[in-house]
Amino acid sequence: MSILDLFDSGFRKRNQSHFAAIVRVAMSDGIITEEERAFLHRLAAKLHISEADYKKILKDYKSHPITPPTSYDIRLERLYDLARMVYADHHLGEKQTGLLERLGIGLGFSTGNVGYVVDKALKLVHAGVDRDNFIDEIKNMNR
Repeated sequence: MSILDLFDSGFRKRNQSHFAAIVRVAMSDGIITEEERAFLHRLAAKLHISEADYKKILKDYKSHPITPPTSYDIRLERLYDLARMVYADHHLGEKQTGLLERLGIGLGFSTGNVGYVVDKALKLVHAGVDRDNFIDEIKNMNR
């Protein structure tokens, strides 16, 4: 196995883990709406998730561990994707917010401030902030 194969395998597993975490948010209310399904399809393409892996993850999303990213910017990008999924069906429930906080901890945010970070993230997504401004706003809230 070449070094490129090892890199590709690790990259693919991280993307699958991230995608499974987002599916977990989508499934927190027991159903995936058409809007959530469309978002999942777009995200799967962006994350280079094959159709076979997409179906496998949808069927068994709980078997994929949440792999925290090592980069703070990547952690914020993943939080942005997860927060967008929570708002995809325009219904923010307590169950979804709690799940987003647990996933935030899984992404590497501390238990002491994950509630604050998630609250800010959801407000930014609700306001329609794009990914770059989202990252800047979250970084600036700690200054």
